[in-house]
Amino acid sequence: MVPTMVLVADDSRDAHRREALCGLAEAVASRGEVPVAPAFGSPDDVTAALRAVRGPKVVVPAFVAGGDVASAHLLSRLGIGRWEDSCQTAPLGAVPSIVADLAGRLTDSGWRPSDGVVLAADGTTGTEERQVVMDVARMLSRRLDSPVQVGYLRTWAPSVSDAVDRLRRHGHDKVAVAAWRLVDGPDFDLLRGLDVTAITAPLWPSELVVDTLLAQHRAVKGRLS
Repeated sequence: MVPTMVLVADDSRDAHRREALCGLAEAVASRGEVPVAPAFGSPDDVTAALRAVRGPKVVVPAFVAGGDVASAHLLSRLGIGRWEDSCQTAPLGAVPSIVADLAGRLTDSGWRPSDGVVLAADGTTGTEERQVVMDVARMLSRRLDSPVQVGYLRTWAPSVSDAVDRLRRHGHDKVAVAAWRLVDGPDFDLLRGLDVTAITAPLWPSELVVDTLLAQHRAVKGRLS
């Protein structure tokens, strides 16, 4: 029996965000490789969706590491390790293909090699996720052959605006923001309020995201054998 992929995220803050997450779930399901069950919403909503799935399940975060504080907190409260016939993957992180896609989105948004770059993450309390964000910044810097500053919207310093100001003090009159977010949502309104030359679109939609989620499922489903 193929374990069900249960995609988990907090979507309680925005209807457009929920629409994007549901579109992602449909795209994964359309590959026909695994059954997919969306579990989006509040902790109670997600718990109910998980309990409705019969048989073994792989819980897959529908967000990037360090890119969604609310969803990270939600997932930590579920205690998946205590659920029978269940296991969990890590959030999407420093995957070379996804970082390459992010670099391409920067170029498409108008970034030029002389411009500064800020990787805008959400932040969380977990040091592992913070390390992932730093790894993404280093990989993005190597790919662009340009320095990349990290800025956070919540919980950590420096803030995104502080990171932009730092680049300007170092001679970058133009600064672009690489948004380390899987889907659109209210946080993009904060980014759009910044005085920057460009902001990348969310990582989804991209078939690379679907590929990576399915690869994560394949990598851990053996734990349920």
